[in-house]
Amino acid sequence: MGRAWVVAGLAHLALFLALGLATAWKTQPQTVQAEAELWSAVPQAAAPKLQEPPPRPPEPEPKPEPPPKPAPPRPAPEPKPDNSLRDAQIALEKKKEEDKKKQEAAERQRKALEKKKKEAEDKAAQEKAAKEKAAKDKALQEKAAQEKKELDKKKANEKAKAEEKKRLQEQARQEAQDKADDASAQAMRQENLQRMQGMAGASGGPNATGTALKSSGPSASYAGRLVGRIKPNITYPGDVVGNPRAEVEVRVAPDGTITSRRIVLSSGNKAWDDAVLRAIDKTEILPKDTDGRVPPLIVLGFRPLD
Repeated sequence: MGRAWVVAGLAHLALFLALGLATAWKTQPQTVQAEAELWSAVPQAAAPKLQEPPPRPPEPEPKPEPPPKPAPPRPAPEPKPDNSLRDAQIALEKKKEEDKKKQEAAERQRKALEKKKKEAEDKAAQEKAAKEKAAKDKALQEKAAQEKKELDKKKANEKAKAEEKKRLQEQARQEAQDKADDASAQAMRQENLQRMQGMAGASGGPNATGTALKSSGPSASYAGRLVGRIKPNITYPGDVVGNPRAEVEVRVAPDGTITSRRIVLSSGNKAWDDAVLRAIDKTEILPKDTDGRVPPLIVLGFRPLD
């Protein structure tokens, strides 16, 4: 670009010099000299210089006189210093300065755009990093919460198993205690009966081995009546493998009101055992036997498929 501008400036300078030389002319002594510079977009050939017609010869007079001496030619005016080259150089320098300023402005604008772009990229990278960190933290929190939930569930299961084991141990201890109490009570009853064997008024036969004054006990159909009374109250929606038997000891008041009940022989299915106990609690009162009495202690057996 710089070389092209120099060539263009020299071409215009040569054109200005040619136009100045072509349009210079001589003037009368009293006239004011002036110069004019013509600018043209394209080179043009100068017009031919204006030439004054030769002076007319004097008319002949009757007496010929010698021709007048020609006037000495006026000296050509001194050419003024040509400033077109200097103006072209100044214009070229101004042009260079403007181009330099434009380039500097364009460079500043480019740097500002690059800075703005870099800031936007840095901001986007920071936002992306923040989002990734937040997602990672959230995933870690969710994982920790899941692990805590699983640990709490495991602890709850272990606690439930420990409580179930403790309950079974307590139940076994209670059953052992009840058996021991029953054995002690039975021994005491046998001892009392042996003391009362010689009582008068006994109604047994000569070969009777009992100790009571008269035979007592439920009728043959009484146990079936009791099971038929309790069985409709059993609610058990689960499935039972086989047909296990659950035996329950029921203590009854003289009027038939159930005072207590307990499993003396488990079926092996706790759900079925609990269903039988709930049914007995729901029955509340047992019917009387044919003799109008209710045995104080009854052992009943229940099977799911009976």
